[in-house]
Amino acid sequence: MIEAYSKLIEQKIKTHKFGKQPASLYEPIRYLMGLGGKRMRPLLTLLSYSLYKDNVEEVVPYASAVEAFHNFTLMHDDIMDKAPLRRGKATVHEKWNVNTAILSGDVMLVKVYEMFSSLEGDKLKKVLKAFNECAAEVCEGQQWDMEFETMNAVKEAQYIEMIRQKTAVLLGFSLELGAILADAPIADQQALKNFGINIGIGFQLKDDLLDAYADPKKFGKQVGGDIIANKKTYLLIKALEKAKGKQKKDLTSLLNAKKFNKQAKVKAVKAIYDSLHIQELTERKVNQFFKQGFDSLNLLHANAAQKQSLILFTQELIARQS
Repeated sequence: MIEAYSKLIEQKIKTHKFGKQPASLYEPIRYLMGLGGKRMRPLLTLLSYSLYKDNVEEVVPYASAVEAFHNFTLMHDDIMDKAPLRRGKATVHEKWNVNTAILSGDVMLVKVYEMFSSLEGDKLKKVLKAFNECAAEVCEGQQWDMEFETMNAVKEAQYIEMIRQKTAVLLGFSLELGAILADAPIADQQALKNFGINIGIGFQLKDDLLDAYADPKKFGKQVGGDIIANKKTYLLIKALEKAKGKQKKDLTSLLNAKKFNKQAKVKAVKAIYDSLHIQELTERKVNQFFKQGFDSLNLLHANAAQKQSLILFTQELIARQS
């Protein structure tokens, strides 16, 4: 099923031209959309829809709109992060230039609304209301993430709220969208949205954990990158909260050092994490959000076999090591 849904999504993305002229405006969109990725969000939309209806092909254009919005956020995030690579290829602002990347991202967002525009009446109104709320929160989360970089202290609740907005609400909307399009009961629409949000928070917390503790051979990027960059992850926030005396002094010194050996810093910070049991604490928090997410699925009045497909897909994502 997942393979069949993935093919439908890829086919739609490949055939959608977005626009023609000027080519320099639209080619970056086709380039970024063609770089691939897990296509997790549109797949969640189709899986959600399939809980209630079989004619999944009819909603592929709207699932693709979710993927287009996700890639719009990536295009602008890469500019803000000055990132050179996206999925192993040059980012749009590197391959073209920053101004082109900004404009391409802008028109990409316009095209997302165009992709939703074939919906009719109340369904269009409901989808756009949910999408607008989601899109605004994604921007708010990104702004908070940037502000955290210059804040001396970030509380756990602030961090959880930031990742809820920046990452998790789009997973929630992806599932909610499928339910809206399938005319699912209102309670099911909310339960699926809650499932996506909680799973999304769990995914981001697990990413924080993997960045420090993943097997380098499986992770796909530099282990300890967040530590090197002093990124305020859940792990660092909890370590700063729990550290006392010499541990606190050593951790602060490591964070304030201007010149350092990267491998030595990662090793030293992880030693402090280990002494404070940060890995175990983070794993418990990850599992807490995953459990809350799956608990929401128990509330659904939906096809049991299709629900199992959604559960298995999510469990496979949870089990990943990269």
